[in-house]
Amino acid sequence: MIPLRALIRMNSFPAVTLGLIVLNVLVFLFELTLPPDVHEAFQQRYALIPSRLVLTTFVTSMFLHAGFLHIIGNMWFLWVFGSRIEDAIGRGKFLIFYLLCGIAAAFVHFVVNLGSPIPTVGASGAIAGVMGAFLLMYPRARIDTLIFIVIFVTRVQLPAALLLIYWFGLQLVSGLFSVEQTFHQESVAWFAHIGGFLTGMAVVAWFRGPQRRLDYYYR
Repeated sequence: MIPLRALIRMNSFPAVTLGLIVLNVLVFLFELTLPPDVHEAFQQRYALIPSRLVLTTFVTSMFLHAGFLHIIGNMWFLWVFGSRIEDAIGRGKFLIFYLLCGIAAAFVHFVVNLGSPIPTVGASGAIAGVMGAFLLMYPRARIDTLIFIVIFVTRVQLPAALLLIYWFGLQLVSGLFSVEQTFHQESVAWFAHIGGFLTGMAVVAWFRGPQRRLDYYYR
């Protein structure tokens, strides 16, 4: 399932969300210009590697991506869900919230994969936190969604709660099954997704106002 847009009106332009997307894309394009040996050294320096503790990589790793599909998927999810959360809690709070979720997600991945030499990159942990916040703030909002059924593609409007709980369930099941597997280069940071999502749910109350804006739902 691919979310296309959240059917919620916005009162402000999501400048921070757009800025994060632009920054991620610029870093990715910069990486593409690097020769292979320099690119490897760049990733070794700024990616999160659980076999060593470099605190700055808990932040820098969330601005690196492994390929076109990786960054396109992450940035699309960030736009769909992040723009609405930024509108709800404010730009400054959203930036702090996003970074906090990303750091928490990186920490969970670090602990679960302690000793792994594989570099870990991507914004998905922080974005998972945004999705967790969206689940609590807008569970009844409709999400315009593409669904793939074998060779057929259809477009439906799903409740946010259904889509996001389904997504989290996939991460949880995949993470539990991955525990018994050995580390390999194609590993997905399932527990970063889980940690980010739960962090977003846990801390969003510190950032949002006293009332949820239910009048923003489209019918």
